[in-house]
Amino acid sequence: MDGTVLVADDDRTIRTVLTQALTRAGCKVHATSSLMTLMRWVEEGKGDLVISDVIMPDGNGLETLPQITEKRPGLPVIIISAQNTIMTAIQATEKDAYDYLPKPFDLPDLMKRAARALDQKRRVQPPRTPTADTPAAIPAQQEDLPLVGRTPAMQALYRLVARVMNTDLPVLVTGESGTGKSLIARAIHDFSDRRTLPFVVATAADMEGMDGPSALVSRARGGSILFDEVGDLGEEAQARIVRMLDAFGDSAPRVMATSQRDLMERMEAGQFRQDLFYRLGGVTLNVPSLRERVDDIPLLSAHFLARGERDGLPLRRFSTEAMDLIRAYSWPGNVRQLENTIKRLTVTGQSEEITKAEVEMVLGNQPAIEPLMGGGSGDKLSASVAKHLRRYFDLHGGVLPPAGLYNRILREVETPLIEIALDATGGNQAKCADLLGINRNTLRKKITDLDIRVTRRRKLM
Repeated sequence: MDGTVLVADDDRTIRTVLTQALTRAGCKVHATSSLMTLMRWVEEGKGDLVISDVIMPDGNGLETLPQITEKRPGLPVIIISAQNTIMTAIQATEKDAYDYLPKPFDLPDLMKRAARALDQKRRVQPPRTPTADTPAAIPAQQEDLPLVGRTPAMQALYRLVARVMNTDLPVLVTGESGTGKSLIARAIHDFSDRRTLPFVVATAADMEGMDGPSALVSRARGGSILFDEVGDLGEEAQARIVRMLDAFGDSAPRVMATSQRDLMERMEAGQFRQDLFYRLGGVTLNVPSLRERVDDIPLLSAHFLARGERDGLPLRRFSTEAMDLIRAYSWPGNVRQLENTIKRLTVTGQSEEITKAEVEMVLGNQPAIEPLMGGGSGDKLSASVAKHLRRYFDLHGGVLPPAGLYNRILREVETPLIEIALDATGGNQAKCADLLGINRNTLRKKITDLDIRVTRRRKLM
C-alpha cells in the first residue's frame, strides 16, 4: 500500500491503531482530532485518502464531504461512525463518500478498503452546483427514523438500501410483521432523487375498476408506489398490477412492495402470479427479525427512551437485570412490539430505573414464541448456524459480504460461548478456561478483546 492517509477521529485509541496499521502497510499518516485541521491539510494538497469519523468536537464529518469534494475532486473519503443508523449509510452515499464503515469496525476490512481507495484512480468530477432540478434537502424530521442497528445484518441492509436508492429497479421488502418494512420503503423514497414527488401507498381498492390502476399512476406523478403486503392481494388485483406495470411509460413511478408472506412459496402453491413476482423482485431486501439482531436491542431501547423523553414522558433507564430480560425475550412483534413495551414501561413507572420486576410484569401479558435456536426444532447447532449464515449472505443481494467474514463470525460465536461458560462456572476464570479447554491467559485476553463483562456472574443450575 502506498500513499498518504489523513485520519480524523476524536478517539485517540482509534487514531493510534489506524496510524500504526497504515504505517506498517507502507503509508504516511497524518492524524488529528479536529476537522478544521483536516480541512487545512486537504486545502494544502496533502493526502491521497481521508478516513474520517462523523461526530467530531468541531463539526460533522459528513457535512465536510462536499467541501472536500469542492477543494479536491476525486479525493476518496472513507467514513467511519458509531452512529449506526440507516441515515448515516444513506447520507454517506448521497455525499459521495468512497466507502462507509460502522464502528466498531473490522481493521483488516478497513485496511483492504483503504488499499482499494488508494489504488483506484477515481474519475475527477467538477463540483456540483445547485440547480432548479437539484433534489430538495432531506427533511429534518426524517432524521428520527427508528431504523437503527449496528449488527452485521442491519449494516448490510443499510448498504444495500443506499446502493439501490437512486436506481429505477423495483424493490421487494420482505420480513416479519413489525420489523420496519414500510419504513425501509419510505426511506428509499424520501432520500432518493424522487423525494419531492408523491409517495403513494396502494390498497386493494386502488386496483378495482377499469380506471383504478391509471388513477393510481396519475396520483404518483413519477414518484413512488408502494404495494403494502402485496402477498395478501387477490388474483384479479395481481393481474391488474401486471397490466399496469407493462403499460408504464417514460416518466413511470418507482414500484415497491412489502410482504411478510413467503411469495416464492405462495407462487409455487399457485396463490401468487409468477409474472408479478419477477416484476416486483428487481431487488429484494430482507429485514431481519429482532431475534436475529439481539445486539441491537439496547440501541433501539435507548432510542425509544430518548424519543419518549423528547415527547414529554419521564426519563427512565433500564437496570442491568431488566435489560438482560429484554434481550432474552423472543419479540414476536419485533421492533413495533419493543417500542410499545418501552412506551408502556416509561408511562407506568414510578422511579428512574426500570426494574426486572416491571419488565416481567409487562412481558408476562405479551405473546412469546420459541427462540430461534431453542429446543423442539430438532436442528443441530451446525444446521442453525448454517441458516444464520445463509441469511447473512442473502442480505447482500448477490454481492459478496465485506472481507474478514471468518473473524467476524468467529467473534459472534465466541462471545456467547464464553459468557455462558462464565455463567456456568460462577465467574471463576480458572474453571471456565478448563471447561473450554483453553489457557487461562488466553481466556483473559479474549474477555478483554471481546469486551465481556465478568461481574455479577451466577452459576447455572
